[in-house]
Amino acid sequence: MTGHIGIVACSAEGAALCYRTICTEAPQRMGTYAHPEVTVHTPSLARYAACLDAGHWDGVAELMLESAEALSRAGADFLICPDNTIHNALDRVIPRSPLPWLHIAEVVAREARAKGFGRPGITGTSWLVESEVYPAALEAVGLDWERPGAEDRAELSRIIMDELVCGVFGKTSTARLLRIIERLEKAGCDSVILGCTELPLVIDDENSSLPTLDSTRLLARAAIARAVSG
Repeated sequence: MTGHIGIVACSAEGAALCYRTICTEAPQRMGTYAHPEVTVHTPSLARYAACLDAGHWDGVAELMLESAEALSRAGADFLICPDNTIHNALDRVIPRSPLPWLHIAEVVAREARAKGFGRPGITGTSWLVESEVYPAALEAVGLDWERPGAEDRAELSRIIMDELVCGVFGKTSTARLLRIIERLEKAGCDSVILGCTELPLVIDDENSSLPTLDSTRLLARAAIARAVSG
């Protein structure tokens, strides 16, 4: 029996890309038009933003648990969260969660290792890039990593929070993001983690100077595999 995927959503654009990927790629494994049952729960992004701005990670965890409980009541079998930043609160969530989770950084780290990368660069909001979410996952599979410099971290956050999560995808900002990736390449990175689930909407292997690790689609594919395996 195919599992029921619960999506703990935070920002709409990343969650929508994850949901769409599940529904469009699952037929390759399950047959024409077929995909696992999927339920999405999304608190207001303003509630998450208020907690993030205040550094209130317990508050972030409570919002994630609200979604977990709602998705459990809806019949989900396991949970995914297509938002890298709030994974910083996942350790607070898991002990109280009614359902198991797939961890986005662990999924990405396994893919990086499988592809033979040794030193991915980490991109995303400053909350994510400055956290241990990706360093811990990468080191667990024996990989090194690199963070952007302070100015680049600030610029990443500004573009993500002021533009991408609001559905604004400008050419000027995309060019700035690509230059940040170029600086990671010069710092010795052999790949780049698109550690904001909106980043794959403007960056991919076609325009990036480094091979990309698309956290959004990788999480969606891991969820498909988990659901199909039961």
